[in-house]
Amino acid sequence: MMEPSEPRDTLLIELVENGDRFLPHLSIDCVVFGFHASQLKVLLLKLTNADLYALPGGYIYQEEDTDQAGARILAERTGLTRIYLEQFGVFGRHDRTNNRVHQQIFESFGIPFDPDFWMWKRFVSIGYYALVDYDQVTPTPDLFSDRCDWHDVGTLPPLLFDHARLVEKALETLRLMLDHKLVGFNLLPEMFTMAELQGVYETILNRKFQRTNFQRKMLSLGILERVQKKYGGGSHKAPYLYRFDTGKA
Repeated sequence: MMEPSEPRDTLLIELVENGDRFLPHLSIDCVVFGFHASQLKVLLLKLTNADLYALPGGYIYQEEDTDQAGARILAERTGLTRIYLEQFGVFGRHDRTNNRVHQQIFESFGIPFDPDFWMWKRFVSIGYYALVDYDQVTPTPDLFSDRCDWHDVGTLPPLLFDHARLVEKALETLRLMLDHKLVGFNLLPEMFTMAELQGVYETILNRKFQRTNFQRKMLSLGILERVQKKYGGGSHKAPYLYRFDTGKA
């Protein structure tokens, strides 16, 4: 039996000796997009003692709902809490993981490789995605990671397992659901201009919109409430302010 000498060892003991606390063959991976100043990034972990990058992920306790597990895992792996998470897919290719990577990481912590260990079995992953203002959060690496950093969505480093596919699918889902989910992401202040809203759309969708067409589209969705004129400059030039009508969004 392992004797804990630091918090990391306590976590290792739970994984190694208390594997029956977790649901077998099922895991969660989180794709966290960061938006700020017309930039879209993805939060990645650089694994300890390995030149590898991965999405924040983990395992589900027997007594947990999957949504609860997603929030807990994200908090444990990155320090992020109170994040709006949305399930976007299930990933179950039979060859999606590689035990050589697990072996490398565990042996670096002094744990011998056991081919019958529960974590080496086939795992199906539930994908969750989130979108946050990355200037408003402070990611913190967990005890199994050297770094927890934002990476530009267009120039990601090589990722562990099938995590590149998860990022790709999460981005597809985000773009498809943006009209309906934007209010939940809390990216904009309570009141915002149509130009600020258009900037969010153009960054995430990676395309430009004609101003009047964009405004017509957004107003047709019925999720915006016009508030007042924005002060500053001549009154004839001041843009309207809007907020989300949460009763309709």
